[in-house]
Amino acid sequence: MKNSISYGILLTVFAYMLFTAHDSAVKLLVASIPVWQVLFIRSCTILAGCFVFEGPSLVQKVARSPIIKPMILRSVIILIAWISYYSAASYLQLAEVTTLYYAAPIVGTILATIVLREKVTVARWMAVGVGFCGVVIASNPVGLSISWPVYLALQAAVLWASGMVLLRKTALHEKSHIQMAVSNILFIILTAGMAIAHWHTPTPFQIVLLALTGIIAGAGQLALFEGMRQAPVSVLAPFEYTSLVWAFLLGYLIWGDIPGPNTFIGAILILSAGFIIIISERMKRQAAAA
Repeated sequence: MKNSISYGILLTVFAYMLFTAHDSAVKLLVASIPVWQVLFIRSCTILAGCFVFEGPSLVQKVARSPIIKPMILRSVIILIAWISYYSAASYLQLAEVTTLYYAAPIVGTILATIVLREKVTVARWMAVGVGFCGVVIASNPVGLSISWPVYLALQAAVLWASGMVLLRKTALHEKSHIQMAVSNILFIILTAGMAIAHWHTPTPFQIVLLALTGIIAGAGQLALFEGMRQAPVSVLAPFEYTSLVWAFLLGYLIWGDIPGPNTFIGAILILSAGFIIIISERMKRQAAAA
C-alpha cells in the first residue's frame, strides 16, 4: 500500500475477518469446553508465539515497557466487555445483541474526538452512520425493549470502544509483539483460576482446534495492533462492521445458514461505509498533493 491509512484499513479488515473466524471456532468449542478454558489456552498460545518472534529478551522488554499500566487497564476493560457481551447474549436474540454491540464504532468515533483529539470529518461520521444502518437492517432486531441484558450489551459496546481508543494510544509507543505479550499475560492471570476450576480435558481434535484458535486470534491481534499504528480510530471504526459480513459468510459455509434479503441489503450498506472512507481519504490526499 502507498500510504499508512490505506495500510491501516487493509490490516483492520483482515483483523476482523480473523476475529470472525476465531469466534466461529470458539462457538464450536464452547459446546463442550468452558469459555474460560478456551480464553486461557488461547492467551497461552499467543504468548508462546510472542516468544517465538522476540526470543528470551521478551521478558526484559515487557518488564521495561512504558505501556504496562494502560495495557493493564485495557485488558480489564476488554475482559469486562466480553463478560457483559456473553451475559447479554444468553438472554437476547443474536440479532438484538449484535445490533446493540455494533454501537461500538459510534462510541469509538466520539471518544476519538474527546480523548485522542482526532478531527472527525463529515465523511467519517457518514460512514459510521451508514454502517450502523446496515447492521440494523442485516440483523433485523424486533421487539427490543429496555432491560438489563440490553444495558449489558450497550456496556460491552462502550467498553470495547474504550479499549480500542486505549489501544491507539499505546500502539504509538510500543511494538505490537510487546503489547500482545503484556495483554495476554494479563488475560492468563485473569482467566487461570476459572479455567482450572472448570477444566475439561479436550479430545485430540479439540486440542488442534484450541491451538488453531490461538493462532488465528494472535494473527488477528497483530493485524489490529499494527492497523491502529497506521490510522486514526475514526477512520478504522466503520470497518469493524465488516465482521458482520464475514459472520454471515462463515455461517453459510460452516453451518449452512442461508442469509435473507435483508442480510444482503445490510451487507451492501456496510461495504458502502468502507468505500465512503476510502474515497474520502483518497480525495484528501489528492487535494493535499495539488
